[in-house]
Amino acid sequence: MSLETQPLRDRLRAALPTAMKQRDRDAVAALRSALAAIDNAEAVDGSDIRAGAIENSAAGLGAAERARRALTEAGILAIVRAEIDDRRTAAQDYEAMSGGVDRAATLRAEAAALAVHLDPR
Repeated sequence: MSLETQPLRDRLRAALPTAMKQRDRDAVAALRSALAAIDNAEAVDGSDIRAGAIENSAAGLGAAERARRALTEAGILAIVRAEIDDRRTAAQDYEAMSGGVDRAATLRAEAAALAVHLDPR
């Protein structure tokens, strides 16, 4: 599978060990954060689960498990773009504060590390 056809999540996962080997802290932080945001978006909404009598509970191995949400490639792309936008906005906010230049540079480097994976060509 070429990079052009490889799903974004797979590209991010593949980039993580490389960034770790290169000791690129900004890329590692950004990639981990983006992958966690994707995983969180797929989490099951438990708001409809109600506590009740134990005899009414599901019994057996896996009886109470639910399938995770399935995100489309467009949904994953939107999450990664939001991560990039959040970092760029925060960098602007840090620059406006006195003494926040270093943190702003870090956030911009993290945004750039993610942006590279949006268009693999």
